[in-house]
Amino acid sequence: MKKNFMLKSLILILVFSMALIGCAQESEPTKEPKEEPVADEPLENEVRVGMVTDVGGVNDNSFNQSAWEGLERLGEAGAEVNYIESQGEGDFEPNLNEFVNGGWDLTWGIGFLMGDAIGAIAEQNPESNFGIIDAVVDAPNVVSTVFKEHEGSFLVGVVAAMTTKTNKIGFVGGMDIPVIKKFETGFVEGVKAVNPDLEVVVEYTGSFTDAGLGKASAATMYDNDVDVIFHAAGGVGDGVFGEANERSGVWVIGVDKDQSITFGNEVTLTSMMKYVDQAVYQVSRDYSEGNFEGGIRELGLAENGVGLPSENPNISEEIMNAVNDYKEKIINGEIVVPSGIE
Repeated sequence: MKKNFMLKSLILILVFSMALIGCAQESEPTKEPKEEPVADEPLENEVRVGMVTDVGGVNDNSFNQSAWEGLERLGEAGAEVNYIESQGEGDFEPNLNEFVNGGWDLTWGIGFLMGDAIGAIAEQNPESNFGIIDAVVDAPNVVSTVFKEHEGSFLVGVVAAMTTKTNKIGFVGGMDIPVIKKFETGFVEGVKAVNPDLEVVVEYTGSFTDAGLGKASAATMYDNDVDVIFHAAGGVGDGVFGEANERSGVWVIGVDKDQSITFGNEVTLTSMMKYVDQAVYQVSRDYSEGNFEGGIRELGLAENGVGLPSENPNISEEIMNAVNDYKEKIINGEIVVPSGIE
């Protein structure tokens, strides 16, 4: 009798436990499957697209690298893509001719310094097609893609002005050429829009490749109480980040790409994104679809050609709200940011 009672009790406990487990399983939220990135539609027509870098090289953590990432994306959609690195300006025309003589459909020159070379080769080869970043070449077989760097730089100027604790901010440029002047001008305008009394120290290194010059410039600025530096200097900027990594309480604002991916959030306040990859991809894809047309494409805030990264963990909500307010005013024309090259 006692055994029967114990057996019945155990059965009841087991049934009750199974019911509880069932309820727990039913009440657990259903997890949505993780969405995979949507692949680009395959190209309808085979196309061969080449790219010639400027002296910064394809791994410059800047616009050459971004341009190549755009072509790699095109390659995933079915294009044949390749690049040639230039060691000096004397390499530009021979490198461009490598693709032209090889019968490639579209050849890109990356950077302002490539302007003369693209112009010369495009004139000599009117049946070939070209694209260039950061320069304007007036030829029917060239797409000139330029950006309103001053607009995006204005926004990171706002970030710098609202972040500094020393009231001294720095700008390190590469070569003193029009496209870099746009970065500088927009940045200073953004800083002054927040607080006209802030000091902005500007220095040009004369190079896009010598990281040692960037490190030296940054060291001098940091030693003199600058606590935020915006660089627009290609590989020279690697040295700016290197110097910042050896200190505490200082920031770097990256350029062209989200440079926190390379240099970390510990020193990267934010970056002034220039979507070279998207521009190169879209123009090249347009070509593959028979929509190539020479002329100028200018991309600013309104066209999503420049801006800040989607994630900015070092920027407060207050600062991001201010950035978005200024962005809206620039897009609607309430603020016109000077480029410094008129």
